[in-house]
Amino acid sequence: MLNALEVFTTVVVGVMVGVEFCVAVFVSAILAGLPGEDGLRGRTHGARLLGAVMPFWYIGSLVLVAVWAVAGRHHDGAGLVVTAAALLILSVVMSILLLVPINNRVKTWTADSLPADWKQQTKRWDRFHYVRVAVIIAAFALLAAALA
Repeated sequence: MLNALEVFTTVVVGVMVGVEFCVAVFVSAILAGLPGEDGLRGRTHGARLLGAVMPFWYIGSLVLVAVWAVAGRHHDGAGLVVTAAALLILSVVMSILLLVPINNRVKTWTADSLPADWKQQTKRWDRFHYVRVAVIIAAFALLAAALA
């Protein structure tokens, strides 16, 4: 049973990392390269869609890792799992304090209601997101190492 939890948790976290990596490396660049207001529309739609889904994914991943940490506390790799949980907690805190406030503004923007500093705000979100992606990649790597 513990093995199934370990594999399932690693897959769930891994897919989340893949989605966030894709957003950081590819989607932001694609949206920035679109003409006119298309990139802005893509960002606002992405902010609404991913802003609705990702909180559940982050918290769900954290819960799965916490259950793994408790259930596997006497097994090899327990320290790696606890460290991964701490990194996921950090990613949730970063999200709440740094990324969500910007995301909540972005999802309400239209071409007619753009703030003067909208480009700076999206660049700030991107920078925070890069750091968050690095944190969750590290958590994923620790989970993969704990499986080995």
